[in-house]
Amino acid sequence: MDSSTLASATSNAGRSRPRSRLAGRLLRHPGTRIGGLLVAIVVAGALLAPLLTPYDPVTISPESRLQQPSSAHPLGTDIYGRDTLTRVLYGGRISLAVGALSVGLALAVGGTLGTMAGFVGGWADVLMMRVADILLAFPAILLAIGLLAFLGGGFWNVVIAIAVVYTAPFSRVARAAVLSVRHEEYVDAARVTGAGDLRILTRHVLPNAVAPLVVESTLRLALAILAEAALSFLGLGTQPPAPTWGQMIAEGRAVMTFSSWPAIGPGLGITLTVLGFNLLGDSIRDAFDPHLQV
Repeated sequence: MDSSTLASATSNAGRSRPRSRLAGRLLRHPGTRIGGLLVAIVVAGALLAPLLTPYDPVTISPESRLQQPSSAHPLGTDIYGRDTLTRVLYGGRISLAVGALSVGLALAVGGTLGTMAGFVGGWADVLMMRVADILLAFPAILLAIGLLAFLGGGFWNVVIAIAVVYTAPFSRVARAAVLSVRHEEYVDAARVTGAGDLRILTRHVLPNAVAPLVVESTLRLALAILAEAALSFLGLGTQPPAPTWGQMIAEGRAVMTFSSWPAIGPGLGITLTVLGFNLLGDSIRDAFDPHLQV
């Protein structure tokens, strides 16, 4: 067996366990089943909203305002007579889109910076981590509010603000993951064969350091959805009349004396979505942990 083959075989052996075993543990985990079901329900409701409800989410109907749940309006209506269930379903589109886009952007930027910091080391590592320390020194929601005060409200500005907030945590996780595998035997074997830094990084380091980033991404999705709801509640998110869960709760709070349903609907949407992603994140973490048995 030549040196190149030895490096490749050692790299494969250095992985936590075979993919089939990992998939089996993941599928057997109760968090995967329950969390996956909740997320599937929320995603299906958002994507199939036009088929699930006959109402428009922004058209007002003053004669139908603040109705109690009925066969026509399963979650009642809001202060403007709009069907609450319809707005919850359409609001899921915005919340899921903001969560996915912001986490994806934070993963791309933070993961790249953290990977380079951990692999290159030296002054680049020190500089990147000090910038991450500065960002982490601010409470996440306050940093997002400050960025939106500068950028202004709106869908894309919310995505950018949340992405900036989560870039530092992703860079920390990526750096730690790379540092944990950078000096493994299969990496040294690849270096002995004459492999360059780029090949070592892409073929040997990243495949074995991706697990923590997958777990972090799933958990950050739940936090991003909560952050979007909080910013919308404060009036800094996507602007009316577009339905967002945080904005709906803010509107429902004003009429809680008369009807609680305008706030209950979006509250349930947030709860089910965050719970689903948290359960999925926990199950993925447990599946990747060789010390835990499901």
